[in-house]
Amino acid sequence: MTRFKLHWIGIVGLLATTAACGTLSRGSAAPSPVATPSGVLAPSSPGGTATAPSSGGAASATPAPTAATTASPAALRLTPSAPGPWKQALADDFNGPTLDGDRWTTCYDWNSGGCTNAGNHEAQWYTSDQVSQSGGALLLSAKRRWTQGSNGHDYPWTSGMVSTGRDSWNAPVRAAFTYGYFAAAIRIPAGQGMFPSFWLMPSSRTAPPEIDVMEGIQSTTAMEMNVHWADAAGVDRHAAHRYGSVDYSAGYHVFAVDWEPDSLTWYIDGVARYRVTAHIPQVPMEVLLNLAVGYPEAPPASVDSARMSVDWVRVWQH
Repeated sequence: MTRFKLHWIGIVGLLATTAACGTLSRGSAAPSPVATPSGVLAPSSPGGTATAPSSGGAASATPAPTAATTASPAALRLTPSAPGPWKQALADDFNGPTLDGDRWTTCYDWNSGGCTNAGNHEAQWYTSDQVSQSGGALLLSAKRRWTQGSNGHDYPWTSGMVSTGRDSWNAPVRAAFTYGYFAAAIRIPAGQGMFPSFWLMPSSRTAPPEIDVMEGIQSTTAMEMNVHWADAAGVDRHAAHRYGSVDYSAGYHVFAVDWEPDSLTWYIDGVARYRVTAHIPQVPMEVLLNLAVGYPEAPPASVDSARMSVDWVRVWQH
């Protein structure tokens, strides 16, 4: 899968880093060179495909089990699927009337009355109004509504996101983690043109690296798992796997990654689906969940709204 990635440039003018399979940018910039994967790994079955690391490293796709071996979201909130011991470092069941502002902010670090990811050419302007809690779930709502951003640009959509990062550029980070088991029970939207993501970004605001726990790109039946790193020349490289066996918009599913010093293992509904053992990030990272719009293609005219629901989020560490 082709991705355009940019490295950190600065606060004023160009502001860029990686972002969930794209470029995260406050300004406008030309894309960096594209790193094309060098091969294809044997896919898991059914519905799994893996892309080999684009610059060295090891990756594998595990066989798909029968449905009986998967676990429910309620069971998976209690303990990681990976062997421990574990200590809980973050837990939110979103049971209150409003978002817990001590745990979450509703924009990227360059929040100024909202924010967006200009490098991906996304169609939404993120605002806190599109983030809510109801029925024990976090709701990230996208709506087709022209919105003027504080950057002076107009956006045809507004949407919601949350992060354990900063309220604004000079504010402190709420929480950043180095290694651990990161999990969330998510129901993705059914509408076309949406880009739901659960991912980790360096708290240093310098990227790559990046860990994408789950991305729904142009599909509700196949989710993507990725790790990004920079090679010696500064070119973004990645290892990726795409797995799907059900309609993930029909109910909650648990997406997780076990980030160890020497490996990354991705889980869907408690079952290991992908593993890499090279180019493992070694820096503190923030947790993000967002519902982007219009990447890589705009929603059809028939789609006016969408919602990503999150039942719970957990982070465990050794």
